Amino acid sequence: MLSDYLPVLFQILLAVGFAAISLVLSVVLGKKGQADGVKNEAYECGMLPVGDGTPRFSVKFYLVAMLFVIFDIEAVFSYVWAVSFSDLIQESANVLWSMLLFFGVLTLAYIYALKKGALSWKS
Repeated sequence: MLSDYLPVLFQILLAVGFAAISLVLSVVLGKKGQADGVKNEAYECGMLPVGDGTPRFSVKFYLVAMLFVIFDIEAVFSYVWAVSFSDLIQESANVLWSMLLFFGVLTLAYIYALKKGALSWKS
């Protein structure tokens, strides 16, 4: 029984050994360069890194991002449902009505977001 797990154990040992050897060799064989202030600065495409590194984004940016994630999850869920629809509909017709309810709720959420101006780029 334990002999079945021997290849898995061997692969884990090989991966850990490779990572350890790579780290040790990079320290031993790596160049020990002189670190100075200019070399340690972030490269900003030729521009001097002046000012705050993290700009402030408006709330609208995050709102659009969350709406995208929600509707992206809807698309993924709908694809899986559509692929298995023929198998599910034979068991019960409630599968169709539950998905129509799901689409209805998301349609109402989309209309609400449009009315509130969440997808408007003008403001």
